[in-house]
Amino acid sequence: MWTHRHEVGTNAVGTRPYSAPVAKAKTAPVQFACSECGTSTARWFGRCPGCGTFGTLVEEAAPTPAPAGPLRPVLRLVDVEADDAERMTTGVPELDRVLGGGLVPASLVLVGGEPGVGKSTMLLTALGAISKTRTALLVTGEESVAQVKLRADRLGGAEDVHILAETDLDAVCATLERERPDVCVIDSVQTLASADIGSAPGSVAQVREAAARLLRVAKECGIATFLVGHVTKDGTVAGPRVLEHLVDCVLQFEGDRYHAHRVLRAAKNRFGSTNELGVFEMTGTGLVGVPDPSAIFGRTEPGEVGAAVACTLEGTRPILLEIQALVAPTDLAMPRRVGTGVDPKRLAMIVAVLARHAGLPLGAADVFVNVAGGVRIDEPGADLGIALAIASAARGIPVREGIAAFGEIGLTGRLRPATQGPRRTEECRKLGLEPFEAETLRKAVGAALGENPL
Repeated sequence: MWTHRHEVGTNAVGTRPYSAPVAKAKTAPVQFACSECGTSTARWFGRCPGCGTFGTLVEEAAPTPAPAGPLRPVLRLVDVEADDAERMTTGVPELDRVLGGGLVPASLVLVGGEPGVGKSTMLLTALGAISKTRTALLVTGEESVAQVKLRADRLGGAEDVHILAETDLDAVCATLERERPDVCVIDSVQTLASADIGSAPGSVAQVREAAARLLRVAKECGIATFLVGHVTKDGTVAGPRVLEHLVDCVLQFEGDRYHAHRVLRAAKNRFGSTNELGVFEMTGTGLVGVPDPSAIFGRTEPGEVGAAVACTLEGTRPILLEIQALVAPTDLAMPRRVGTGVDPKRLAMIVAVLARHAGLPLGAADVFVNVAGGVRIDEPGADLGIALAIASAARGIPVREGIAAFGEIGLTGRLRPATQGPRRTEECRKLGLEPFEAETLRKAVGAALGENPL
């Protein structure tokens, strides 16, 4: 029978080596999260089980259970005071329009867009206007204070904006709780990192943690917060999908950096409509709102083949847009249907209806459609304008001058009236155009091109 001595590595006789048992070091639990959709799994997969994307699962520390918080009293809605939720203007009318009439206190707004599209410029302009009557704070993690100062001097009117150059999430939250500004801009949320999360800044875990903590601070301290977010290759906000579910509003800034005009849309808005549209123009002194976009986007050259004016409705704002079309013969077995600013599936349907019910030979031709100004059309009321532009390009005959078209095309070739027709008619006549109406697509093509219906 062997008896152990106190010395480690020997036995009682001293001839048999002995190793004392070593306790296994405890490691923090880990999990794998998808960088595209945020799905968490206990093990690694080559393909995400949530969104089906390959190679997007990254390792992160598993969240630890938080201690139970204090019990809060339950209130009735009739006892809630809504005075504190009064909207405040941002000083940028186009931004106020998309937000639903202004910025709601204690709200969290996510602003996404391509690099260089003007997100920081627009928000700095808004902070400059807000700082004249309220406290405004800019937290920058991508630029230095001197770089922001140069932009502020170019824009003008941002002297009273407070600024903090910080990427540590704990320091940012502590500053917000101490200063309690009325409005805060975080540029950008992907640069914030917490020491408690064992992953790099911009990862799924860091972005989720930053959004959750900023949401808690914004709600408890009554701070209206803008989060600037990066975008992926397909134009969506980078990070997990849970980020869009946490915030109150998601604003998408669209446009080409090489063109002057930008479009601001609301993909999500808990306090207003998601159909509103804001139009900006990039100038030497920053972004300037365009109060009458129809006068810019609805211009056409007289006698131009393949161009038509369509009246679309974005929320409560009717806009006249120039639709451009090109029809060219092709040697391909499958002709192309390419649309810029329009839904490709909707474009393919319109082309098929034109070929079937208007007698246009489009089966052996490529069809290209573009919306001037970089605006995207989502509503079916622009179907007739797109069809007239294609018909003009196919026949080589310009559309009659002084008309603007709106109407939904059915698969039977019949035209359905677009919603809010009187509002569209008023917008057309304001610019000296007459709304174009017809019962069927065949009659509309014949009348708009000055031909007899086929």
